[in-house]
Amino acid sequence: MSTAKFNQFLNQLSEYPLRVIDSKFSYDRYAPLVISDKNIDLSNFDIYSSLEWEKYINLFLEDKNAKIAFGGYLEKRNIYDRSKYFKCLAENKRRNIHLGIDFWCKEGTKVLAVLDGEIHSFKNNNHYGDYGPTIILKHKIKEEVFYTLYGHLSLLSIENLKVGDFILKGSVIGYLGNSLINGDYAPHLHFQIIKDLENNYGDYPGVSSEENIEFYSRNCPNPNLLLKLPI
Repeated sequence: MSTAKFNQFLNQLSEYPLRVIDSKFSYDRYAPLVISDKNIDLSNFDIYSSLEWEKYINLFLEDKNAKIAFGGYLEKRNIYDRSKYFKCLAENKRRNIHLGIDFWCKEGTKVLAVLDGEIHSFKNNNHYGDYGPTIILKHKIKEEVFYTLYGHLSLLSIENLKVGDFILKGSVIGYLGNSLINGDYAPHLHFQIIKDLENNYGDYPGVSSEENIEFYSRNCPNPNLLLKLPI
């Protein structure tokens, strides 16, 4: 299926927004957040500190009278410069273009399965700056197979999971972790769609270099095709 047709297929899976964060939060409590260098607020604190990020997110949400800050698809971010993990070591190239949508909210917030699927894999990706506990669901709809990734979860989220377990759309599949286990970030969910998982298990790149973005933007389409948030 071509990229355009696959994107159309995703968009047509639901006429209505699909939830990935606890449905008790109404959409009027969501606020879009930019964390590229276009956001001049980021020059006022240490963007390499998870504690400073948490303070900033809390103040941002309070100012917006919101509970969830969200955004980031194909956003170029300087925050990844803090970790050697985001260097393409073989090519010595910088990975800094974000491939999912982030949802910044409180530790322990419920994370929901966006669609029916089965547990493909899960893993604690514990590199500094990585996802931490991560779950990947496999979806097969109208003979089309694709995957969704849920990163920066709590350790509890990946306990007692079994590969192949079926998960219903809207059911709780995990909870947001804190900075001690989520890669050293303020609590948030990284949600990403993946067309071809490329034999990965419990992990898939969530950030691309400029040199590779043509491939990754095709293989990881905009999650808002499913979520339909007002970005």
